[in-house]
Amino acid sequence: MKLSEAKAQFIQSWGLLGAQWGVNRTMAQIHALLLIAPEPLSAEEIMEGLDISRGNANMNVRELMNWGIVEKVLVPGERKEFFIAEKDIWRVGTAIARERKKRELDPVLKVLLQLNKVEGDPKDKHVKAFRETMQNIQKFAHQTDAALNAFIKSEENWFYSTLLKVIK
Repeated sequence: MKLSEAKAQFIQSWGLLGAQWGVNRTMAQIHALLLIAPEPLSAEEIMEGLDISRGNANMNVRELMNWGIVEKVLVPGERKEFFIAEKDIWRVGTAIARERKKRELDPVLKVLLQLNKVEGDPKDKHVKAFRETMQNIQKFAHQTDAALNAFIKSEENWFYSTLLKVIK
């Protein structure tokens, strides 16, 4: 496979993977393009590389910057904005986990806390079943939250050594 074909396949695959993670496909493709670029790319180069509009490129680059996996860099002698992706995949993974937790799990935890305060006779089977279900979901969500927090705060070596201890 030629390098150009491999790059195109990686960008398409990363875009599909991103869509499965709940990330905009174009956003993931921009990230992939920047991830494999040996040097910073301008918005124009991103637009050309992916055949997307300026607005689409700018909106998704800004979102990638908000996620903390792309940053703007200065290129001496250039007036254009240039962008690079975080190349450390461990940092990329923890940044994605942090953002997804913030956008998905944290709101669920807040709702579950409110739902646990449902009014009604504790002896009523419907109230009892509802409360038990909410408590079980909340327990699972809190355990997931704790695991994600540990993952996000962890260093790569610590995570792998802990995982190996658990497996043994």
